[in-house]
Amino acid sequence: MTNITALLLKHQQKFPHSIWFFISLILLNVTSNWQPAQARTIQPLQPVSTVVQGGEMSLKDRLRQWQTANSLSPIISSGTASELSNLLAQMDAAATRANIKEVMQFYSPNFSNTDGLNYQSLEKSLIVFWKRYPNLRYTTKLQSWQVEGNTIVAETVTNIVGSPSTNSSNFALNTTITSRQRIQGTKIVEQKILSERSLLTSGEQPPQIDINLPDQVKVGQKYYFDAIVQEPLGDEFLLGTAIEEPVHVSKYLNPTSVDLERLKSGGLFKIGQAPVIPGHRWVSAVIVRSNGTTIVTQRLQVVR
Repeated sequence: MTNITALLLKHQQKFPHSIWFFISLILLNVTSNWQPAQARTIQPLQPVSTVVQGGEMSLKDRLRQWQTANSLSPIISSGTASELSNLLAQMDAAATRANIKEVMQFYSPNFSNTDGLNYQSLEKSLIVFWKRYPNLRYTTKLQSWQVEGNTIVAETVTNIVGSPSTNSSNFALNTTITSRQRIQGTKIVEQKILSERSLLTSGEQPPQIDINLPDQVKVGQKYYFDAIVQEPLGDEFLLGTAIEEPVHVSKYLNPTSVDLERLKSGGLFKIGQAPVIPGHRWVSAVIVRSNGTTIVTQRLQVVR
């Protein structure tokens, strides 16, 4: 067994925040309203290239011409979905290469998202994130799209996978984000995050954790948050903590120290209380054993 005493003597950890935006993700001194709780038992069509010959056109115009040629409504069709997926694949490739100049060409100078990011803060966040996690792979899948006036509204699911590196304190990263983008021309002007789940692991045997957390709660409502370790512990014991904080752009770049406590059972079983103001929250579990660490973060929506 590795030196578990060292964990007890130095149990204040730097927790990398979970972040997100459409093509990227940046991964809380904790004071929260947690209360202890008991454990509980989805004919061939002409390709766009055939319909549009030469000249530079906006993505919206290309899609509409394709739809007209194939007598289709502006709501989801396989050919148009393929065209949008090609655009997403270009963005994924640029992000995987960590090419900030290429990636930012897909965003409007007036870009904004629901976490408070704008064009400048997005660019800064990406640079810092890629320095911390230099070996990332981006994969984005188109879920649906439709045209609203001069704007395309596209819903996507993005997966970001990163292998351990010295820059990331040897943490491996696996994040899944569902979002809705508004695209004008070929640039993203607005983004809304619909759901987010991030997993960070390190060590030879990081704890395998099942998370129970609702996607959405009402203002002021109490909710249960369980992080249950799947495998038997034997003679080992765990250190851990639960974290809940508002999603905010200021949290994206600065890891925060958290105090770990010895867990009396095989995981975390907490009761949280939603704030009285609607918004998005990051809810996280940090669990440490002698030979591994797991950090799971999930987004919680607070609505009226």
